[in-house]
Amino acid sequence: MNRRVQHPSPEMGQSVSAVEQILGYNFTNKRLLEEALTHPSCTESASYQRLEFIGDAAVSLALSNYFFLANPGVDPGTLSLLRSANVSTEKLARVAVRHGLYHHLRHNAPALLNKVREFAEAVGGEDETPLVYGGPVKAPKILADIVESVAAAIYVDLNFDLEKLWMIFRGLLEPIVTLEDLQGQPQPVTMLFELCQKHGKHVDIKHWRDERKSIASVYVDGEFVASGSSEHKEFAKLDAAKVAVDKLSSSMTLNDESFEGVVLMDGSFHIEEAKQKLHEICDQKKWPRPIYHMEKDEGPSHEKRFMSSVKIATIDGVLYMKGDEKSRVRDADNSAASLMIRALQEYRYI
Repeated sequence: MNRRVQHPSPEMGQSVSAVEQILGYNFTNKRLLEEALTHPSCTESASYQRLEFIGDAAVSLALSNYFFLANPGVDPGTLSLLRSANVSTEKLARVAVRHGLYHHLRHNAPALLNKVREFAEAVGGEDETPLVYGGPVKAPKILADIVESVAAAIYVDLNFDLEKLWMIFRGLLEPIVTLEDLQGQPQPVTMLFELCQKHGKHVDIKHWRDERKSIASVYVDGEFVASGSSEHKEFAKLDAAKVAVDKLSSSMTLNDESFEGVVLMDGSFHIEEAKQKLHEICDQKKWPRPIYHMEKDEGPSHEKRFMSSVKIATIDGVLYMKGDEKSRVRDADNSAASLMIRALQEYRYI
């Protein structure tokens, strides 16, 4: 049975058409999309709050199905982390910026624009590599709300057909955070404990839950440092740890002894956990995160050889360093990071 097309209000007609183009989907009930693009500050119209509620659940379930099928044999805890990484505020806010959804939000809250604009400018300088744990500018929740609400509008318009929603919406979420992305980026909780351990500090992370969100608070030597919240307990913890690392990095001096390297038997220079330590240096210096590139990937599967390079943007310009050949991607990245740290020491950046 064909449903009758419901048109948006005249003031939102242009925005609704523009978002339909972004999505590659034409709504039957265009009022749903209008509602999804309306902030609660517009009290004379229905806002996106109800749609956001169902959009969060629909996107989470669609991603759960995807990761379950795409990762046979992966344990439930890792599947949960993968899902959480792809529905986090940081991830969804980047979706809203990269596809320009936020330009079409109807609101009466001018103060929101400054935060959104600052975040959009920061995201504009990132590459396409999924940023699992966020960047230097905290993502405004309103941007993630828009994405969840638009997803819900599609879902309801499709008469709650989850498979069709995924077919339409998956492209918007690309690049999807993968298991390799999770493993390849320094984890904020690990960074927090290692940073504090170097300085003889004790870390305690406490959790509780209010009506809708999990809340995590970081205490160092019994003193409150930072908190984070999310509907997912693990990401509340990650958010709190990231804020704590940012705060503590500016007050704690990184231990130079941790950057001591050794020459391996193959003649290459090596610093233990150099990739993570380079990330810590950039955090302390307020530089953008290091960007790694695979320069070489050669040989048969049983004799693969890899070579990575790394770039860092400093106040003096972009620094570039190529690593030594290695048999594993992880070791190739670590080699490039080791040589970059040595160069930073030689040129007295650290």
